[in-house]
Amino acid sequence: MATSQDISLEAVQKLRDMTSAGVMDCRKALIEANGDLDAAVKIIHEKGLAKMEKRADRETGAGLVQSYVHNERIGVLLEIRAETDFVVRSEPFRALAKDVAMQIAAVAPENVEALLAQPCIKDESKTIKDLLSEVIAKVGENVTIKQFSRIEV
Repeated sequence: MATSQDISLEAVQKLRDMTSAGVMDCRKALIEANGDLDAAVKIIHEKGLAKMEKRADRETGAGLVQSYVHNERIGVLLEIRAETDFVVRSEPFRALAKDVAMQIAAVAPENVEALLAQPCIKDESKTIKDLLSEVIAKVGENVTIKQFSRIEV
């Protein structure tokens, strides 16, 4: 196993840029992976998923309503929530809200469960649930899509 002296600051920063994980989490993952960047990314994601499962029961009391109108013919209102106002105001949360609202306008899912299972229109290798999980890992709080409404004329 690598030691902390074997891990360069550049490697930690590169892993941080790739995963948005904290400095210490990146350092620990690189040590555990013997400096292998790809293995460290997997470790970070596995630990992020474990943390996400722990957060799943936490109440999402703060939130926002995201609106999106496409060509004045399709309108979407989305209720998306997090645990704190701090996270609701964060860039990853707001970007997620915008992307999900555009997804709803484009694909017209029947309900939240169907939405979460859909491939993302921006990156079809990921589902909306994957995007949600990534944001949960970045912000460190539970994030939920509560409801949405889509109108088309």
